[in-house]
Amino acid sequence: MTGIWYQAINTNMLTPITLIQAVINKMADRSFGRIINITSGTVKAPQNELGLSNAARGGLITFVSGLAKSHLLMRNNVTINNLLPGAFETQRLRQTFKQKALRCGDSPENMAMQRSQKIPAGRFGIPEEFGAYCAFLCSSHAGYITGQNILIDGGAYPGVF
Repeated sequence: MTGIWYQAINTNMLTPITLIQAVINKMADRSFGRIINITSGTVKAPQNELGLSNAARGGLITFVSGLAKSHLLMRNNVTINNLLPGAFETQRLRQTFKQKALRCGDSPENMAMQRSQKIPAGRFGIPEEFGAYCAFLCSSHAGYITGQNILIDGGAYPGVF
């Protein structure tokens, strides 16, 4: 295994697991806690060019799924969920379009328009929407939601599950 694999696993799986383990028992002792992992919609629809990320994030979400269903956590009002964002209007997305445009000889604006047209919502998500989803999962209203992978992608995911 090469160093790049170790880096991907450490960044996208081991570091979040270490952070969860550092706080989870204290949350249970307080009888309240919310953990939200922000991963990627590619967990449900892996992309070939993101193989390192797909693998490591997949390990994280399966770890979370098992841990989240612990009686100790649920009975002490501690939940753990994963948000799987699709394309959101961010600096990272804009940078991706700039890089692709340079490779393809197109404009970043045209690349963005083409991509947004593939999303059933016809647009990219906005950070405020994402924040609202996250805030809901952190609220007392979401105490019965745990171990879930919540896809937020404007309907882009083609599957049912």
